[in-house]
Amino acid sequence: MSTTDADRETWSTRIGFILAAVGSAVGLGNIWRFPFQVGQEGGAAFLVMYLAFVVLIGFPAMMVEFVVGRKTGLNTVGAIREFAGGAWKYLGGLFVFIGFVIMSYYSVVGGWVMRYILGSANGGYTGEVAEGAPPMAAQYFSEISVGWDALLFHGLFMLIVIGIVALGVQRGIELGVKIMVPAIIAIFAALAVYAFTLSGAADAYSYYLSPDLGYLLDNWQSIVPAAAGQAFFTLSLGMGVMITYASYLSEDENLGVDGASIVVFNTGISLLTGLIVFPILFSADVSPGDPGAGAIFVSVAKALGGIPLGTVVGVLFFGTVAMAALSSAISLIEVVVSYAIDEFGFDRFTATATIGGLIFLLGAPVTIDTVMVDLYDILAAKILLLTGGILLVTLVVWVHADEAIGELSKGIGRFGSLGSIWLWTVRVPVLIVLIVSLILGIQEYATFLTGDFAEFLGNL
Repeated sequence: MSTTDADRETWSTRIGFILAAVGSAVGLGNIWRFPFQVGQEGGAAFLVMYLAFVVLIGFPAMMVEFVVGRKTGLNTVGAIREFAGGAWKYLGGLFVFIGFVIMSYYSVVGGWVMRYILGSANGGYTGEVAEGAPPMAAQYFSEISVGWDALLFHGLFMLIVIGIVALGVQRGIELGVKIMVPAIIAIFAALAVYAFTLSGAADAYSYYLSPDLGYLLDNWQSIVPAAAGQAFFTLSLGMGVMITYASYLSEDENLGVDGASIVVFNTGISLLTGLIVFPILFSADVSPGDPGAGAIFVSVAKALGGIPLGTVVGVLFFGTVAMAALSSAISLIEVVVSYAIDEFGFDRFTATATIGGLIFLLGAPVTIDTVMVDLYDILAAKILLLTGGILLVTLVVWVHADEAIGELSKGIGRFGSLGSIWLWTVRVPVLIVLIVSLILGIQEYATFLTGDFAEFLGNL
């Protein structure tokens, strides 16, 4: 049993769709993942490559997903099946799987964020330590990032996500993002102004905004896949989110304007994040380049103990990160929920609760050790997302180019040569960058599996 067109929900307003898509993009990918990617990949050298990929790769690829979603009006599996049929239908299943994988560890990290709101309020990650002991921030992260504490907050985060998505597209997702996204922008703008007043702001801006092109040329093999994966991750591409969200759109929407709005908002908040995080780190003499998924928690938390108004800033910062995490999480789970509703006729509450429970179980191993976050994250961001992107781009702009141009023109009108420019941009440079990034990402994952992960298994 499948859902009919008449039964299917739609966005109540255009701004609701844009904010929902922005909310999907503006999540932990921007605020948790982006700063430690910048730190690990050389500061402004990474930023330049990331911005280039967002504009030249991310935006054209977003149009690909919009075309499929709006044309079919279905979930990712149904959309690919109707758009192409044959063996291509399994691509939709890949998107559902990617949503499961990302959401499972994303929820654990979301639980960390919620825990850090409490830690900011009660001073849990600040204070004096014995001589030779790790900083209090590192001790705090070690305590809350694994074990029962992490499992409990992983579950709490999932319950909130389930509650929002179960209310539906308009009363749950759209209403939620109309509150959260403006709040995120307002609070982060205020925090960026505050960060400008800190003593280390000048050095931070130099590190963050003045690229070393020599470093970029020397380290492109690491920076390119990191930047491509980050661009896809922060724009919620390659995971079926934009297909799903576009499936709730009417034919008179201008996909180009909507996509550009999403990219501008998303990139602006990424830049704002750096303008907040790096001045805080530099003012407290904390290195921005500490590796690992927990680096931003340890580094920022440590720095907050050494700046004016650190407690207030901590509550605001991690509270905003929590809202961003929720706005992204509801989009990830909606990919899977819409599949269950459309394809199997489940009611929304049953679908959301069941899928949320399965995601909780899949994420439970991540609470054993933080190395599991890297196991899931590198696989998702540097292999699965790029694989999904490559296959979808091939399908839409090589196999069904005429249909893609026709769908994209709806709501825009005749756009002449712009259609051909978009088509060949996606066909050649976008596809080449994605393929090269995927190859490099596979190499990185193999190194991780035989290095850090093998060491973890050996210590069990």
